[in-house]
Amino acid sequence: MKVLIVLTSHDQLGNTGRKTGFWLEELAAPYYTFKDAGAQIVLASPKGGQPPLDPKSNEPSFQTQATHRFEADADANAQLANTVRLDSISQADFDTVFYPGGHGPLWDLAEDAASIALIESFVEAGKPVALVCHAPGVLRHVKAADGQPLVAGKRVTGFTNTEEAGVGLTEVVPFLVEDELKAKGG
Repeated sequence: MKVLIVLTSHDQLGNTGRKTGFWLEELAAPYYTFKDAGAQIVLASPKGGQPPLDPKSNEPSFQTQATHRFEADADANAQLANTVRLDSISQADFDTVFYPGGHGPLWDLAEDAASIALIESFVEAGKPVALVCHAPGVLRHVKAADGQPLVAGKRVTGFTNTEEAGVGLTEVVPFLVEDELKAKGG
C-alpha cells in the first residue's frame, strides 16, 4: 500500500504574530499506523521542503509515544524535511490520502487548486480520503462528480466551533470548520 500524507506550508496564525502549521501528533500517530502496517509513505506540501510545525503541538503536554518516536526517527525527519511539492503528485500513484490537522491547512490547503483537484481525483477513483481535526476544512471547495459540494448529504466531522472558541481563535481563523462543512450540506 502506498499512502500520501499532505501537510500545510502555512506558518502564520492570522495576524496574531504567532506561528502555526501542522499538528505533530496528528502526523505522527497515523504515520506509524501506516508504516507499522507495511505501507510506503510519501509526504507532500504545497511548497515542498520542510513544512511548518505548529509550535504548540511540540509542547510537553501534547507529547505522546508517537511524537517521541517520530522525533527520534531520522528517516521520518529526513522525509519531513524534504516533502514533495503537492502540484507534482498524481493520485494514480497512491492507494489513499491523509491530511493531518493544525490550523495551517485553513489558510493554504483549503484554497490550493492542486489539493482540491487531488482530493476530487481520489474520490472519483473510489480511493479513501481521510482528514482529521482542522483538515476537513480543506473540503470547502471540493466538488463531487455531479458538481455539488463533496460533503453535501454526508456525515462529516472536524474541529467544532466550541473547540475553536475554547482555544480563543474564532476571530483569527479564516473560517470555522464546523460552519463551513454545515454550509456545504455536511
